[in-house]
Amino acid sequence: MYTKSNENNYAFIDSQNLNLAVQDQGWKLNWTKFRVYLQDKYAVTKAYLFIGYIPTNQDLYTSLQQKGYIIVFKPTLTLPGGKPKGNTDAELVLHTMLEYPNYEKAVIVSGDGDYYCLIEHLKKQGKLKKLIIPNRNEYSSLLRKFLPDMAFVSDLRGKLEYK
Repeated sequence: MYTKSNENNYAFIDSQNLNLAVQDQGWKLNWTKFRVYLQDKYAVTKAYLFIGYIPTNQDLYTSLQQKGYIIVFKPTLTLPGGKPKGNTDAELVLHTMLEYPNYEKAVIVSGDGDYYCLIEHLKKQGKLKKLIIPNRNEYSSLLRKFLPDMAFVSDLRGKLEYK
């Protein structure tokens, strides 16, 4: 994917964390605009989207791939209430480290404190470009340490909302 700068940064996106946090704020994310935003603002050449796999969502997955996301699936379990569960935290951390030699800096998209050690490691190594938190008002307090490195999707509603 083309970027204005010569940087080669990768985004690692916790899709469930992003999607639910945006919906909790009463709006829907325009995934096309978000991909362009990542490319233009942070020189993201590859955007990995971590998502639980549900066979009936094939059209969604195809659409996201057409928008420029590389999808990494996690098998889902069906909880007793019938809700699917597919926690992708380990996959996001693993892929961030597997791809480590291939990118200059990483953009992590999540407000989940489970990524604290990953973000801390990237920061110490000079490999953290940005931590993008879906909701300015609701994210893990563990991540407050990284405030200078944060951006908030909630601040970008006017630019990124699906209408």
